[in-house]
This record gives sequence, C-alpha cells and structure tokens, in this order.
Amino acid sequence: MSENGQGLTKKSAGHVIVDTLAAHGVERAYVVPGESYLDVLDGLHNSPIETVVCRHEGGATYMAEAEGKMHQRPGIAMVTRGPGAANAHVGLHTAWQDSTPLVLFVGLIPFEHREKEAFQEFDPKAWFGTGAKRVMILDHADRASEVVAEAMFAAMSGRPGPVVVGLPEDIIRNEVPAEVHPEIPVATGGMTVTDWKALNAALQEADKPLFIFGGNDWSHEGAADFTRWLEEHDLPAAAEWRCEGTVPFNSPSYVGPIGYGRPKPTYDLLEETDLLIFVGTVPGDVITDGFNVRQNWDKKNFLVTIDPSLRGRSGPVSHQIVAKPDVFVRDLLLMDMPVKDSWKEWTSRMRAEQEKFAELPPAQPSDGQAKMATMMANLVNSLPEDALVTFGAGEHTNWAHRYFPTNGYASMLSARNGSMGYSIPSAVAASLNYPQRRVVTIAGDGEFLMNGQELATAAQYGATPLVIVMDNQQYGTIRTHQERQYPERVSGTQLANPDFALMAQSFGGFGVRVEKDADVPAALENALKAIDEDKKFALIHLVVEQGVKAY
Repeated sequence: MSENGQGLTKKSAGHVIVDTLAAHGVERAYVVPGESYLDVLDGLHNSPIETVVCRHEGGATYMAEAEGKMHQRPGIAMVTRGPGAANAHVGLHTAWQDSTPLVLFVGLIPFEHREKEAFQEFDPKAWFGTGAKRVMILDHADRASEVVAEAMFAAMSGRPGPVVVGLPEDIIRNEVPAEVHPEIPVATGGMTVTDWKALNAALQEADKPLFIFGGNDWSHEGAADFTRWLEEHDLPAAAEWRCEGTVPFNSPSYVGPIGYGRPKPTYDLLEETDLLIFVGTVPGDVITDGFNVRQNWDKKNFLVTIDPSLRGRSGPVSHQIVAKPDVFVRDLLLMDMPVKDSWKEWTSRMRAEQEKFAELPPAQPSDGQAKMATMMANLVNSLPEDALVTFGAGEHTNWAHRYFPTNGYASMLSARNGSMGYSIPSAVAASLNYPQRRVVTIAGDGEFLMNGQELATAAQYGATPLVIVMDNQQYGTIRTHQERQYPERVSGTQLANPDFALMAQSFGGFGVRVEKDADVPAALENALKAIDEDKKFALIHLVVEQGVKAY
C-alpha cells in the first residue's frame, strides 16, 4: 500500500480485487494456487475472506458452485491459466445448467506475452464464451474493482450463472487507487397487477392446480413463506429434479420430486393437473422426460422466472411472470382465497402417494450382503431436523431422492447437469458453511474417485461430513442403460475398487468398510461418534450387490 503525491491511498490491483470481494460479502474463496495470480493470493493474506486451498481445480469450482447454491451471492473459485482453467471447466458447466451464481477468477499470462504461444497461454473468451454468462479480461489495472463488481452483478442478474474473470499476472501487480466500487443492485422483478389478477383467477378456476418449484435463487425466508402459503390454502407443490427442500419433505403440501427416477404417481401429475405454476424454474428436458410430457399443452401454465428468454423450456406458455422467487412469493402472500374441497382432496391424495413412496424400509439388518436400504433406514432415523445432503450423479442418488428428509431450502445440493464427482466437494463446502449441521454425502464408487482427494481439504479445514460410498463395482446408471439397449453385453462399465475406508483414514478421517448387512448399524453409530466427538469427517465404505435399485 502506498500514497501518491495527493495523499490518495494506492494498492495493487490484486489487493483491490480482494477488497471488493470482501465488500460484496464474500466469506471464502476456493483456490488452487498458481504463479499467475500471486498478487491476489497475497491480498487474501490476513483478509476477512477465508482461503480454502483445494486439491484439484474441478473440486475447487464445484465447492464454489455449491456455495452459490446455498446463498444468494456467487461462489468464488480461483485457478491458474491453461491446465488449471481447463480443469475448472466442469464446475462452470454445472453452474451454467443449474443456474448457479459463480465467479471464476483465472490467472493469465502477462499482457505483453499475449498471442505469442506463451507458456500455458489460452484464449479465455474462446474457451468459455459459450459456457459462461460473461468472460471479462482485466486489461486495465485501474478497472479492477469495477470489473469485480460487474462480474458479481452479472452472475446474479437475470437467470443466475457463471462468470469468468481473467487476470493477467503483470496487470494485477500494478498500483491503482484503493477505492472499492459499490455493489450493483440486481433487479428482482415482481408481479404486475395484470399478473396478479391472472394468476388469482386461474387458481380459483382450477380444481387440480400444481406448483413446481426449483432453481437456486431462493432465500430461506422466501421458501418458508411459500410453504406457509401453500399449507394455508391446501395446495400441492412438487420439486424439480434435485431441488428438494424448498418446500420441506415433511410439509403436507409437498407431493414429491419430478425428474429422473420419479415415482409414477408424481409423473402422472403433469398429465392430470389442470393448472401448472413453475416457480424458479421452467418445464425443461428432465421435468418433461426429454420434452415428451404434455406436448399438447391445452391447459393453463404460469412460468415464474426472472429470465425473459425462458431458455430451456418445453411447450407453449400461457403466462410468464418475470420475477425472482422471493419477490413472487412476497406478492403471492397478498393473494387470499377460499380453499376449495377439490384442492384438499387433490393435495391429500398426492401427499399420501409421496408418504407411501418415502416410507422407510426396515432398519433391522437382514442376512447377507450390506444393503443401502438398511443404511438409509438407520441414517434417516438418526438425522436432526436441519440435516443436509449432497450428491453428484449416478443410481446411488435415488436413495437420497426417495428417503432423505430435506426440511429447508438448500438442504439438498446436487448437480442437475448430471455431473459426476460433485459429492465430496459440495459436502466440504456445505460443512464449512454450516459447521453445526449434519452434512451427509452419498457417493457412488465411480463418482467418489473423481474428487475423493478433496477429503484432504476437509481434514485441513475441519469440515466434518458423513460420507457414504455405495460400492457396487460399476458405473451403475450406464450399466442400466446398457442392459436396456444391449442386453447381456456388459462393456466398459465394471470397476475394481480400492479400500475407500483406508483412504479416508490416510487423510485423517474415520473410515470403516462394511460388507455384511448386520454390521451397518454399528458402522453408522461409530461414524457419527467420530464426527461429533472427534470432530473429523467419517466415511462408510458400503459394499453392496450389483443391480439393487432404490425404486
């Protein structure tokens, strides 16, 4: 830090970047260090922002993406040029398809070396231009704070998503005025009088209305208000795939998930209902089973989203309300109407189907091989009200969809783009954000080894998730599709796995391998004891049979 002749404080651009992030409420940055952005790392030294050093750029970006899902502000990841940026791309794709606010800072080669095929040179706009909302390069040091403020705004405005900021290593060392650019307010929209009257009339005309909630743009308060309004009016709500919890699992208005692996009664909702209201999401590929459900939309539907382009939707639209979920709910609370008997019957019937679907299997172990059903029954019975679950992609995720009690917004963190390797990084981020909550991650054996090394990050920073690795020695989802299309021709889906429990122990956590169903309750009890008393993460390596499904 220095002063110019006029007494104005000056700092390096890298330090101003950190100051601006802190002013925007950023609490932590997930980084894999590189010489290309050393001045930013130096700015993080003794700053109020916690620096979480990760073991792989994909893991770091997943952690930042998970943090973006938990809060109404972007998660922050920092990586270096070339290979580091390439490794981070998987988290960007997740943030893009999941509509998650994320800012990825990428160290770049010096400005004067550009377009000379310098060491680890690449073109950020060419690489990321189709997978990020904006790609910004800091070519003028005096714009450092402005660019950061603009990146944070771009990630949150409209449909949230990822933004990439390139940082040439020589530019960020230049000294600039230390002033911090103020936050740029994000428009939230809201119901117009016309919107309000149209929705009110549509609800009063409907006998079988259904709300479908989704997305990451909610607050805890908005989700709670939405739930209370639904319950007061005996109206049902279903969850977009991997978005459970906005309306709690135990709410009489919650009627189940709609997505891959959904139960048939929930699937049938899309055909039977006479009014659909999507809040925070649109009827996309997964909800509509590959754009095949309700192609002849002769019934009314309302799409509540801040994105005026309605990107990703399927089928005709009756009415769009341009609003973020919280603002829509604020206006919805003003809508009071008598509860119809048909609503009560409709909601009660579908809630009963959901309760039947989510009824736990027996907790008492059976003879023979370890079973995920036994694990889930014992786990759910031990969970506090505010438990949180994370997972990536694979058939192991169905156990969480069906049984895990998600009783609040952001109590389920997953990758709706079907990205594997998400489970461990997201669990680390969740545990760091909510150290008093029970954080559980369910990983498949194939998925776990894609980012299992981030357990080292968990140990280093005191994250204490419970990790359940369901080991069926295969890429299960792909095997299922393979058996359907190429019966009895197993190819490219089988796995030979190490002892994951020993791996967890080597990282400093608790690890236990379970092969017999009779050993499940004790293993779970000891794992939870290690978390609560020893303050360390715990991993249960559950070796199960191939081909056993949640439903």
